[in-house]
Amino acid sequence: MNGFRAVLWDFGGVITSSPFEAFRAHEAARGLPDNFIRTVNATNPDSNAWARLERNEIDADTFDTLFRAEALALGHDVRGAEVLPLLSGQVRPRMVAALDTLKAAGLMIGCITNNAQVGHGAGMAASEDQSAQVQAILARFDHVIESSKAGVRKPDPAIYRMMCDALSLEPAQCIYLDDLGINCKPAAAMGMTAIKVSGEAQALDELSRLTGLPL
Repeated sequence: MNGFRAVLWDFGGVITSSPFEAFRAHEAARGLPDNFIRTVNATNPDSNAWARLERNEIDADTFDTLFRAEALALGHDVRGAEVLPLLSGQVRPRMVAALDTLKAAGLMIGCITNNAQVGHGAGMAASEDQSAQVQAILARFDHVIESSKAGVRKPDPAIYRMMCDALSLEPAQCIYLDDLGINCKPAAAMGMTAIKVSGEAQALDELSRLTGLPL
């Protein structure tokens, strides 16, 4: 398997459909500019409400207030409480099947997810049923790091090192998948082979090529 011993996964936007799809639908329904929510999240990305929520420094009510203030500063009135329900994507069955194939082949699998202690469970699911589905997926991983529990979030290099240490691996032995280029860059910089996920088929094709496994 080309020297790789582990495949590390983001959750939202990789194992599940991207919340950006839900953001765009919400923006269209509200008459907001395209990608406005992502623009708010990308402004002061280390210290804004989004970052603080994912490090569990603030609760959902405080996020609601702070996100609204940040949105207003950019010209539109959007409450954080509007955004949080948009985070629970739909599970991608082929991605889940790939986890099982990788494990059966002897590869370790890990999950590094930026999340918040809102919704139901680590996947920020919208319902108890969806939470049970997410928990069954997370149970497959050899190790899971959640930003809201670790107090550190991607793209901080420390969170990737935490995973390597937990699995007793060097970065060069790992493949990393994420739907955000900003999160792939530090993984690649420390020696991981990064796959930027733009879609399910594309990601699995690249992962299959790297591992030599049919996915």
